[in-house]
Amino acid sequence: MKADAVIIGAGPVGLACAIEIQRKGFSTVVVDKGALVNSLVGYPTNMEFFSTPDLIEIGGYPLVSSRYKPIREEAIDYYRRVASSENLNLLLFERVLDLSGDVGTFTITTDMRSIACRFVVVATGFFDQPNLLNVAGEELDKVTHYFKEAFSYTDRDVCIVGAKNSAALAALQCVRRGARVTMVIRGEGIGPTVKYWIRPDVINRINEGKIEAHFNSSISEIRDNEIDLITPEGAVTIANDEVLALTGYHPDYSFLARLGVEIANDGVDTPIYDDDSFETSRPGLYIAGTICGGRHTSRWFIENGRFHAKMIAESLSQRRDLPV
Repeated sequence: MKADAVIIGAGPVGLACAIEIQRKGFSTVVVDKGALVNSLVGYPTNMEFFSTPDLIEIGGYPLVSSRYKPIREEAIDYYRRVASSENLNLLLFERVLDLSGDVGTFTITTDMRSIACRFVVVATGFFDQPNLLNVAGEELDKVTHYFKEAFSYTDRDVCIVGAKNSAALAALQCVRRGARVTMVIRGEGIGPTVKYWIRPDVINRINEGKIEAHFNSSISEIRDNEIDLITPEGAVTIANDEVLALTGYHPDYSFLARLGVEIANDGVDTPIYDDDSFETSRPGLYIAGTICGGRHTSRWFIENGRFHAKMIAESLSQRRDLPV
């Protein structure tokens, strides 16, 4: 199989890259180890985006929503229709294993085939790499790093670890579905970056006692029916049926290393790339979207990461003389 550019990652930014590169006259292939916009598929059911529709649009296609802010299902269908309209060449549920060769003569190896290409764009995001608690019992089935919906937590003792948007939303939804919710928070309070319409809601639920909160605290061990906490008051053991460890995510650094992406020693493990073209130190290999921020995962997202696509496409258009 052969293409001018292979885009690794079929999320919104990866799709935007494929669209803009195709519009420069290049052939593209988009490869993803999961579903189309796989991270959105993993978002909570009926999750409302924090952005208005115009801020997550790609390729000039309007996202029509019945709401001021679109929900997960509307966005997934929107990106599916955009990919279909642009006739993007998608290879889904296919894992990239290796990248060999040099700019102009790369070979992408997947678990199904080899693809010869001139350029590679990595837009893999980070949603499938959770930040682990690294405590005993984290491997138990009752522990998850993703929240889908609250209905299964009715009349259950649920511990939610974290204090940012995802944790706050999960706590509110669980308590409103009849769960007994405890939040375990490493800092002194609910994160200041939590959206303004969510933060006072969860703080009020804590203050009125509907949500129990342990601040400046952490989990030390997880067992089948209880968990141990380290709190400012000392060790505490509480009853527990489910743990939602919503502690954030990070890029897959082992995968980036296999591709030859260098990482800066800057405290947040930022991949090294050119600010104007998003080309890494390996010529012909580009990165786009949220992975550009390393562990600073709130630096780039759909709203601003989608603009990487045109910058990358423009860089490729200046290198048409490279061999096929």
